[in-house]
Amino acid sequence: MIPSLLFGLFVVLMVVGVPVGVALGAAGTLAIALANPDTHWFGLMAVSQSFYAGLAKYPLLAIPMFVLVGSIFDRSGVAAKLVRLAQSITGNGPGMLAVVAISVAMFLGGISGSGPACAAAVGAIMIGAMNRAGYPRAYSASVVAAGAATDILIPPSIAMIVYSILVPEASVPALFAAGMLPGILAGIGLIIPAVWLARRHNMGAESRKEPRPPFWRSLFEAIPGLAAPVIILGGMRMGYFTPTEAAVVAVFYGLFIGIFVHRTMRWRDLFPIFREAGELSAVIMLIVTLAGIFAWSLSTLSIIDPITHAIVNAGLGEYGVMTLLILLLIVAGMFLDGISIFLIFVPLIQPVALAFHWDMVWLGVVLTLMVAVGQFTPPVAVNLMVSSKIAQIPMESTVPWVLWLVAGMLCTLVLVVLFPQIALWLPHYLGY
Repeated sequence: MIPSLLFGLFVVLMVVGVPVGVALGAAGTLAIALANPDTHWFGLMAVSQSFYAGLAKYPLLAIPMFVLVGSIFDRSGVAAKLVRLAQSITGNGPGMLAVVAISVAMFLGGISGSGPACAAAVGAIMIGAMNRAGYPRAYSASVVAAGAATDILIPPSIAMIVYSILVPEASVPALFAAGMLPGILAGIGLIIPAVWLARRHNMGAESRKEPRPPFWRSLFEAIPGLAAPVIILGGMRMGYFTPTEAAVVAVFYGLFIGIFVHRTMRWRDLFPIFREAGELSAVIMLIVTLAGIFAWSLSTLSIIDPITHAIVNAGLGEYGVMTLLILLLIVAGMFLDGISIFLIFVPLIQPVALAFHWDMVWLGVVLTLMVAVGQFTPPVAVNLMVSSKIAQIPMESTVPWVLWLVAGMLCTLVLVVLFPQIALWLPHYLGY
């Protein structure tokens, strides 16, 4: 009765438009109250305790800092410099601007780790340039949204930080290292269909008339941006700072680049940047804390064990269960953001993973890949919403283009599932 009410209320609240965090918190609170009918008030004391426990975690400090990093580098002109460098390497042939968009999005993933923020930064530069070169707006929006989805794979990743909090045995450095190769493969899996589509439909013919940016000058201008991931990831690997401290270092580095190097930011620009990052961070933190109530009710009301037992003994086998999880989370990714998906499903998936003896670091990468696919899969894809808005087109017009890109990233997902060492080789080599 109570488990049905818990999930039923959550679904109903989501359908009527209640925010994800509020729906999680309300469903969990009601389930806790009904589980203690004789002592309602004493039972509800667990709600405030779970709320605080969900927030009082040191790794969570990295989230507002990396959100702030994304806003700073968005305004500092780093993306524009990286675009010129990529164009100087790829040239202006058919499909090359799509390669530039995806490559720059992947690189920005090594700075901020936020897909929608990357879609906004890259889309503001690339969609207009691709339109002038003869690419359809729907195609341009699809490429930018798909490229931005790699950001939650390539470290630093906000989604992986949240996963490490839910699964303590998977450390943040290990997850960051594990996401590197799959993130690069995901980018390649997007570039192949993007270039094929462009050449098949003869897109980008106008771009041949534009001069190719000089390589060495473009490289020199892009050096401050290129150094950012080296400082962030290299500092963590060398032990100079933790992932949380790395986020703070990245903030100060981004401010230095924007104010003193590129001079695209002024001191008066800091207030709107801090306000934007603060509002987004508050939303993320609120979802995390309210989801803690939902997760606490799942564990204490003995809801997870029967579900785990039913899945493991359903006769599907290891790969059958994995296929079921892939389909479930990709569909969930069409409607929810990655952090919400992790908070809802990881407590349910973790016992299943333990039953099949899955590596929890590998599982974190697989789950993140599933979420990445959902971020640009209609009907409610967060990255695609951002890029479609920039391109000023309805999201449904992207479907004929974006489905090819979805197929490309799904190929990467299948490879990581079949060959776990793609994700696990680097963390093992680095000693995590």
